[in-house]
Amino acid sequence: MHSQQVTAEPPSNDRVERDSPVGDAPGVLRSPVSGADHTPPVFDVIIAGCGPTGAMLAAELRLHDVRVLVLEKETEPVSFVRIVGLHIRSLELMAMRGLLDRILPHGRQRPAGGFFAAIPKPAPKGLDSAYAYLLGIPQPVIVHLLEEHAIGLGAQVRRGRAVAGFEQDDEGVTVELSDGERLRSRYLVGCDGARSTVRKLLGVGFPGEPSRTDTLMGEMKAGMPQEEIAAKVAEIGETHRRFWLRPFGEGVYSVVVPAAGVSDRAEPPTLEDFKQQLRTVAGTDFGVHSPRWLSRFGDATRLAERYRVGRVLLAGDAAHIHPPIGGQGLNLGVQDAFNLGWKLAAQLRGWAPDTLLDTYQAERHPVAEDMLDNTRAQMELLSTEPGPQAVRRLLTELMDSDEVNRRLIEKITAIGIRYDFGEGPDLLGRRLRDIDVKQGRLYGLLHRGRGLLLDRTERLTVGGWSDRVDYLADPTAALDAPCVLLRPDGHVAWIGDDQQDLDDHLSRWFGKPAD
Repeated sequence: MHSQQVTAEPPSNDRVERDSPVGDAPGVLRSPVSGADHTPPVFDVIIAGCGPTGAMLAAELRLHDVRVLVLEKETEPVSFVRIVGLHIRSLELMAMRGLLDRILPHGRQRPAGGFFAAIPKPAPKGLDSAYAYLLGIPQPVIVHLLEEHAIGLGAQVRRGRAVAGFEQDDEGVTVELSDGERLRSRYLVGCDGARSTVRKLLGVGFPGEPSRTDTLMGEMKAGMPQEEIAAKVAEIGETHRRFWLRPFGEGVYSVVVPAAGVSDRAEPPTLEDFKQQLRTVAGTDFGVHSPRWLSRFGDATRLAERYRVGRVLLAGDAAHIHPPIGGQGLNLGVQDAFNLGWKLAAQLRGWAPDTLLDTYQAERHPVAEDMLDNTRAQMELLSTEPGPQAVRRLLTELMDSDEVNRRLIEKITAIGIRYDFGEGPDLLGRRLRDIDVKQGRLYGLLHRGRGLLLDRTERLTVGGWSDRVDYLADPTAALDAPCVLLRPDGHVAWIGDDQQDLDDHLSRWFGKPAD
């Protein structure tokens, strides 16, 4: 497992900045950093947390030569082998940056169905993606691969370093570490998890519901024959929805069982806790042994009131927490990073339109709200109470309709997201699938994190925006539109065939043209 902390210094970056002033925004001073510090920032962005969100954001920023430092409080990467799932939209994003071929050998593909409240329905046919599957992959592996990607692009990663305080002013942020060291950057982004120090110091509200129901979750081997386990799980699963043993292969199972009556949640669960609960629910402990990791999770659901205060931003679990049902958490964080990275880079490089950075919250906050609602609904459907069970039976019946099943899968896998870009065709604001183009596949043209004009008319031009937007004239592209303008995150920002209209939208998303 990779544990290298620091790479060579990133290249210098000569650019004109147009940072927005902090003004009198709340949270300008929220932490015990004494004495003003107006020294020039050494870094453009400091990221707190080197999980999937922080590592992905660092890589996105480095595509635009932004000087990035990632601070990770843990001295070593996590050692436990927890399997997480990359959903369709996250797989598309990995393909957009040329990462998917590197990731696929480490994962296991399974159909993109049966996610919503664990209702066993098959994946709808013809999902609008070239990557219509779930990729199960060990969490330490995906974190390592994303961190390796960021370091390869020039990001610095320092382990065993935690943010203890910060102070922001009109020119940057002074960050104080737990060992007393002070660092200076243009921006600070908290990707430091559900108990985010950055969010707390910033004073951003985190409203929602506290945990009411705890569940044990882990991975371990089982001694009973697989067919006996499957039969017992099917029997118990008729009435206990927060219960399953799912095989990973080689005798290893994902085990989920209610935690009622287990020791204090402040204490980590033990194998004996799992055995006790399995016996209580199923009448057998299935001979479980050799745990790879054990955890307890609750159904707390919270969403940060703001994703940005001045020069400090939040992403991933620092901005939203929810039960893991549906496996959406890691994916939501990585997608936050994709949305934020190019916008923050544009701000630092000086070409961002005035409101571009504000669109990060405008676009991602509603997505998180919707996701939190679907996890709330799923947790209700796992209840053993008669009312929720009646609703579950009704929804199970409705999901026999392809339209209902498809809507729920598109919601969980995030391919149904449409940002509000104003009136226009249905494709406007949505991501464009990885279509065939004359140079191969569309996503292969997005590895550099730039915008792209795909022109089937061969009449248009990106003109003075060519330093930040690529151009492909291809009348054969598999696209039911004359031309589309793609943002660096693959979302369709414009559809049409008029040069003046295109120029207006290039200005909206990519600022003023170069001289």
